[in-house]
Amino acid sequence: MQDLSESTQMADPDQQQSPLRPPAHHHFGLALIAIFKLVKGCLLLAAAIGLLRMVHTDLSMTVEHWITTCRMDPDGRCFHWLLEKVAAISPQQLRAVSAGSFFYSALLLTEGIGLWLERRWAEYLTVIATSSFIPLELYELTRGVNPPRLVILAINLAIVWYLVRILRRQRKHKV
Repeated sequence: MQDLSESTQMADPDQQQSPLRPPAHHHFGLALIAIFKLVKGCLLLAAAIGLLRMVHTDLSMTVEHWITTCRMDPDGRCFHWLLEKVAAISPQQLRAVSAGSFFYSALLLTEGIGLWLERRWAEYLTVIATSSFIPLELYELTRGVNPPRLVILAINLAIVWYLVRILRRQRKHKV
């Protein structure tokens, strides 16, 4: 009589793995992109929570507190400009930005987890989501070229290029 554990060992290895179990050996590029997306998603989630908590606070007082904590000049021109901008922010605007940040962090976390688990759907999702922001980044460059904008564009172009290359290779090997 055959033992039940022996029969399960002979089954297809893909069927034995849990759908949420990460691969035994990570593809370095996918793991790197996954970590990048997960870190961005966590930071954005923290920002969304922080913005939501600020809805019923005096933002000007918070900015003044941080300016003095950072030992910046509270009488400076930049400080007054920042206070004017912050004073113009309404609770509705904070809620809207917080909601958008929650949504985008959920997208980033979904991409990151899917890429970490090396799921093909996550590769497609990341290509679509990341490439959808490239026109906005190009528009921002028309408003003014600076190093952070160039770095963000370069990273996103590299991610899209890399994932498209992987997806094409997978398609060739499948045929």
